[in-house]
Amino acid sequence: MAKRRKNETIHVDDPLRHADHARPRTRRDFLRQGFLTGTGTVIGGGVFSLFANPRAAFAEVAPDLQALADSMAGNSGYTCTVGGLTGDVKIPFMCFDLAGGANFSGSNVLMGGPGGQMDFLSTGGYSKLGLPGDIIPGLSDTGVAAGMLNASDGDFTNSELGLRFHSDSPMLFGILEKFATPLAEEGGGIDGCIIAARSDNDTGNNPHNPMYAIARAGAAGGVVDLIGSRSSVSGGNSMAPAMYINNEIRPTKVDRPSDVTGMVDVGNLTGILRDPVDVTAVMESMARISHKKMSVGNAAAGFTVTPDEVVKDLVRCGYIKAADIAERFAGVEVSPDDRGATTPVIVSDTNGIFTEAEFDGDGEFRKTASVMKMVVDGHAGAGCVTMGGYDYHTGDRFVGENRDLRAGRCIGAALAYAARMGKPLMVYVFSDGSLASNGNLDNSAPMGNNELGGRGKGQWTGDNSSTASSFFLVYDPNNGLSAFNPADTNDRQIGWYTPDASVATTSHRGANNVNLLVNTVVLNYMALNGDQAQFDGLFPSSGLGDINQLIKFNAIA
Repeated sequence: MAKRRKNETIHVDDPLRHADHARPRTRRDFLRQGFLTGTGTVIGGGVFSLFANPRAAFAEVAPDLQALADSMAGNSGYTCTVGGLTGDVKIPFMCFDLAGGANFSGSNVLMGGPGGQMDFLSTGGYSKLGLPGDIIPGLSDTGVAAGMLNASDGDFTNSELGLRFHSDSPMLFGILEKFATPLAEEGGGIDGCIIAARSDNDTGNNPHNPMYAIARAGAAGGVVDLIGSRSSVSGGNSMAPAMYINNEIRPTKVDRPSDVTGMVDVGNLTGILRDPVDVTAVMESMARISHKKMSVGNAAAGFTVTPDEVVKDLVRCGYIKAADIAERFAGVEVSPDDRGATTPVIVSDTNGIFTEAEFDGDGEFRKTASVMKMVVDGHAGAGCVTMGGYDYHTGDRFVGENRDLRAGRCIGAALAYAARMGKPLMVYVFSDGSLASNGNLDNSAPMGNNELGGRGKGQWTGDNSSTASSFFLVYDPNNGLSAFNPADTNDRQIGWYTPDASVATTSHRGANNVNLLVNTVVLNYMALNGDQAQFDGLFPSSGLGDINQLIKFNAIA
């Protein structure tokens, strides 16, 4: 039994108070120590993004309004794009930003030496990663597996997700709790990759967030391009690389299902007019009347908005886009709370991804559900969920175990929704820094609201950037994922650890540079879309060297 007992009743939502940390002063400090939960945000376009035309699009509005939209490249030089996306739609992308420095390697996802995940580390290295010598990967677990959280491959590893996890990983347990049933019912395949990469501890200054770069790579949605987490420049806890920031898509806060429905709200018309066709007709009439008023040019009558053609086009385009949104979404349910649907997918006590108690009682689940529905349904091209309280070196083990468990459930929920909708999805998981164990074991039993005890694992006792990593999972509904370099034994790992469980900083160019880590993730996203040939053109100063050595999977068909 661990000697330290004062935190043994810490709930998964309780804040973390560290004697070796200064009092939290910034919003990021409060977030990483769990004094604030991670909120959700939507990254919407700025004023002039209404005229951007980055993707092929179609319009469902009336032909005369489409002609008006097409004519807006006149004096103002801008284009009014309306309608949903068609053509080369990219794979939906979600990332989870675990604020504070969570553990991924060893105790959750396996990280090995130069030979890959199964090139095992030393016993001392695994102790540093919180694994005692009797449950390290590679040992036979015959007769022990029944007491572990998950089924084992027989050597304290689990390959159910392709990417190998430790068989007693609470993050894996959470993923499989939400994802295993939809995977079995709907089919498809999943795999992933872990990336060895140092990053600073307990700071939002790491440029971890890939959102803007993913947008540059072509991710776009029918309503907004990006949705994210927190009302920050990056949309999450960690910063985005400065060279990719686009000020036209700064984040707008969203943390509940009503914020999702508000993005496609057409006002009270849907309550007054029952038929969606009538709603669209009214909105189109408003667009025509507005256009006529601006064209009269009679300032005395109040018909001239402004002589500036750009502002005129802005107002015209706003009405046209509103009519288009009414056409596409009036009468369509976009809320993640689908309990009123004939066959609920997300919220149900029978076959839902979340039970009603989970959805109603946990803000992290509601937030995840909101983001995953927007992304997977194509209303947003990419999304990020920030979760707070992952600075969990509290001198025990169970606090981190329970927080990893909930993160796994959120990750698994996103994958489960993609499986049920028959859509592909890439999920990227990262944290600012990491931590290490001193080797002392926590044998505590579950207490209070905590579902997991210490289970004889090493106590987390301090920050350690040398054990940092990130990982991604890819779901393919057609079960067609294949290795980009079939002869590469290191097929699910980029970079590697030294035997003592430290990032080998020369193992790849992003191992000691977070900007290049983002480029590595975006490269693999583009490869999944079959776009790797365009990478050097979109990211000419990527600094990655031979990109073919960093790509892990072929394009999803």
